Amino acid sequence: MATNRRRDYLVGLVRELCNLPYETEWVEFKVNHRKPQTIGEYVSALSNAAALLDKAHGYIVWGIENETHDVVGTEFSPAVARKGSEPLETWLLQLTKPRIDFCFYEVTIDEKRVVIMEIDRAYRQPVAFSGVEFIRIGSTKRKLKDYQEKERALWRVFDRVSFEDGIAAERVSKDEVLSLLDYPSYFDLLELPLPDGREAILNALEKDRLIVRSEAGGFDVTNLGTILFARDLGEFPTLKRKAMRVIQYRGKGKIETLREQEGVRGYAVGFKGIVDYIMALVPSNEVMQQALRRSVPMFPDLAIRELVANALIHQDFLVTGAGPMVEIFDDRIEITNPGEPLVDTQRFLDTPPRSRNETLASLMRRVRICEERGSGIDKVVTEIESYHLPAPLFEVPPGSTRAILFAHKTLADMDGEERVRACYLHACLKYVMRDFLTNASLRERFGIKQNNKAVASRRIREAMDAGMIKPFDENASRRMMKYVPYWA
Repeated sequence: MATNRRRDYLVGLVRELCNLPYETEWVEFKVNHRKPQTIGEYVSALSNAAALLDKAHGYIVWGIENETHDVVGTEFSPAVARKGSEPLETWLLQLTKPRIDFCFYEVTIDEKRVVIMEIDRAYRQPVAFSGVEFIRIGSTKRKLKDYQEKERALWRVFDRVSFEDGIAAERVSKDEVLSLLDYPSYFDLLELPLPDGREAILNALEKDRLIVRSEAGGFDVTNLGTILFARDLGEFPTLKRKAMRVIQYRGKGKIETLREQEGVRGYAVGFKGIVDYIMALVPSNEVMQQALRRSVPMFPDLAIRELVANALIHQDFLVTGAGPMVEIFDDRIEITNPGEPLVDTQRFLDTPPRSRNETLASLMRRVRICEERGSGIDKVVTEIESYHLPAPLFEVPPGSTRAILFAHKTLADMDGEERVRACYLHACLKYVMRDFLTNASLRERFGIKQNNKAVASRRIREAMDAGMIKPFDENASRRMMKYVPYWA
């Protein structure tokens, strides 16, 4: 199968569906039926049924006689169909929760027009239309709530199916697998020799579940194989919106865009290019070293690398219409990914990350794109402190996670919130290193001169008053006082 749905694939798909002995729970045949409400209910029912039966998609096919499965043609045209004043597709999307991808395709078979609606399977939760969840019982559409055993079985499916095991492209030929996936980079990143022969290459890709054998012949390309090693994510309709976007703005706001670019390649094969492109856009500062002036990036390369990797790995791939994004301003860089974090942002440094996509994270570690579990944010904060930059900010806008790095500021120019955040993260970093925040360590972090101990003491008191740090031993002498995060 080619992901751009060539005519030969669509014809083969219709023939294959028509050869089914009867109308199955994941396929619905129609001739001219076009009631929007009914179509929406079938979107819910077929998506849920496909998940229950471990199918990548459900289908509605117009132009097929239901009893005989003969190709009779249809007058239904999704391009002109409407619900009131709205296009049918837009109306369906608005009432489908959670939103899933579905596509309409048209093809002529035996000189008769056929329309295919391909509907993604449900993930993590049942799909509802207009607030009601539906399921197929035999060849009939029913409300899911009336069939509790089916509902329990569906939730058991959601508990065991991960995003990575989902299918991005079905029934792909051997040659198409090798054209869709950048297999030379797969072996190069794993530091393995390129096998001799097509079969050996396919066997290696199958072993890592980048592809799986299809019951209908050929291979299915998994979401894992696609998102990491696709030559062009645009070739995969369900994942093309997950490409990394990089936007550079003029000034501190979003009024004027200077550059905008969307990634094309999978995350593993395109990661170095993404980071290089971002660093080329990051503003630079001129510094003097050994009597020579040289340009230094505003933000540490390692910090950018770790935060971009985190955004890619820990995103919620089931949030539709959104992907990871990097926004570059004159005074900061913001890195955002879909999905709220599974760990409290205040505990990013000391709590091992919980990933929605552990198989993806594991393979990213194997190709050395991300570090061992839990070490990434430590490295970010360490690099930021070595550059004497303001502390990074981790925030949770609705439905997403954002990390922000700020350009250099003197301690005097930082506001109270920035100073407290810097003290708190410094205490966290010291704590995970089995060490403590002290007056001396804080002076080093902020670049405070040794004879200005009082300045560091005021910053410590400020963080204590905000409830973010506390003394390790309240009875210690003032000179020997050490501090830990509030939760320690």
